[in-house]
Amino acid sequence: MKQTYISEIPKHLGGEITIKGWLYNKRSSGKLGFLEIRDGSGIIQGIASKKDVSEQCWSDCERVTQESSVIIIGVPREHPKRPGVYELDIKDMQIVQVAHEYPITPKEHGVEFLMDNRHLWLRSRRQHAILRVRHEIIRAVRDFFDNNGFILCDTPIFTPAACEGTSTLFEVQYFDDKAYLAQSGQLYNEATAAAFGKVYCFGPTFRAEKSKTRRHLTEFWMVEPEVAYAKLDDIMELSENFISYIVGRVLENRKEELKQVERDTTMLEKITPPFPRLEYDNVVKILQLGHAEGKLENRFEWGGDLGSPDETYISSQFEKPVMVHRYPAAVKAFYMEPDPERPELALCVDVLAPEGYGEVIGGGERASSLEFVLNRIHEHGLPEEAFNWYLDLRKYGSVPHAGFGMGIERAVAWICGLEHVRETTPFPRMLYRLKP
Repeated sequence: MKQTYISEIPKHLGGEITIKGWLYNKRSSGKLGFLEIRDGSGIIQGIASKKDVSEQCWSDCERVTQESSVIIIGVPREHPKRPGVYELDIKDMQIVQVAHEYPITPKEHGVEFLMDNRHLWLRSRRQHAILRVRHEIIRAVRDFFDNNGFILCDTPIFTPAACEGTSTLFEVQYFDDKAYLAQSGQLYNEATAAAFGKVYCFGPTFRAEKSKTRRHLTEFWMVEPEVAYAKLDDIMELSENFISYIVGRVLENRKEELKQVERDTTMLEKITPPFPRLEYDNVVKILQLGHAEGKLENRFEWGGDLGSPDETYISSQFEKPVMVHRYPAAVKAFYMEPDPERPELALCVDVLAPEGYGEVIGGGERASSLEFVLNRIHEHGLPEEAFNWYLDLRKYGSVPHAGFGMGIERAVAWICGLEHVRETTPFPRMLYRLKP
């Protein structure tokens, strides 16, 4: 008989169907067996009555163990007292494999144990909910750009040079040469934007940061749009429309998953343009006042980059993401366009998520002057020969252009209200976590 997925059950009420999946949980009550079955698309409770099934089927119901793989034949119906909830009257069952004693039980487990068993932990309701939200975010990302005239242009994972700074590069042997795992696709995006106008890349990026914070992974997925002839204000507007669209999609399509992770959606429902915009100078004043009032341990000085406590404090002042723009050029990447009115500032922006989730977007306007970019490469001690192709972009039709990057995992953590990014991807890579 053709397989029916649990998510499709409302279309098959009253008819006999076949579910192929795994035993999620079970209990018995005298002559009734209650088997929760999952198949990846959902979970349904199956009910086996000893008087209505064969002796073999009843025996199988009694001996089947958690996470055993099973094929169930039954008739689905709506729960008599819970509209929208469905159950399956079991007619027969075939055990494909009896699972060994399953290590993850209903009792409390430590984080390290669960991470060591991440390949199995993924089967839980909570992890299912989180990763379905992640899936929705990724779908929304692609739909937003695809529907707004952007072209997806993939960028390489092996790169000959740094984008975000040499201290966080993973170096790898590349035949007789050496290469680095990509920190960002942005430099290549600038080339494709000069060819196609509006582009984005979307893929894994790598940072060799020796960080153990709840916000950092060494491997994460990032989406990066780039727009020719765009200025800082254009990219800020694109950012707020982009974030608002993604949050709206999750609220619309993943209500049940947000309930599963116990996410209070009150704050998310307020995420609509425009977002508050703060110049870096004003942020410094807010942070210094916070220190004076005893709300921040360390006094922030002009010229520094924002750390996690600073970002958390600033974002706590607002109900929407806040855009911090025009940082000192000294703390930003070599390719940032300087502010023509104050050259010591860069035309850049960081978007800080509310509720203490920190930077979710970083971007800005790119320098279009060949001489300026060349000088900055030398100032940063970067090898000019590795950037010859990048410098060509300033020789042949250079124009103002801008873009940003958003890490998927941080966006998932914020939208789901998670304490740590380790749950935002199936197999997280962290400073001390390379397995499974």
